[in-house]
Amino acid sequence: MLDRKVVEWLLLEELKDRGIRIPKRIDKEKLVEAFCRFTEDDYYEWLKDNFKTFFNHGNPDWGWIEEKIAEIDDKLH
Repeated sequence: MLDRKVVEWLLLEELKDRGIRIPKRIDKEKLVEAFCRFTEDDYYEWLKDNFKTFFNHGNPDWGWIEEKIAEIDDKLH
């Protein structure tokens, strides 16, 4: 779940930088919530797609996965 205060700050800064004003009829808190939900929905879809790819659509290549783990271990040590 996204930090709504951080998202609010980001939205206001980005809109300001682009010279975009929020119409008076749009509630700022509702705008932030709508943007957060839009982003979270997209994020979860992205995660599910990456899960399918990483685990080879239900037929995991454990050797390849072990290589990925080893790459991380090498970078950490």
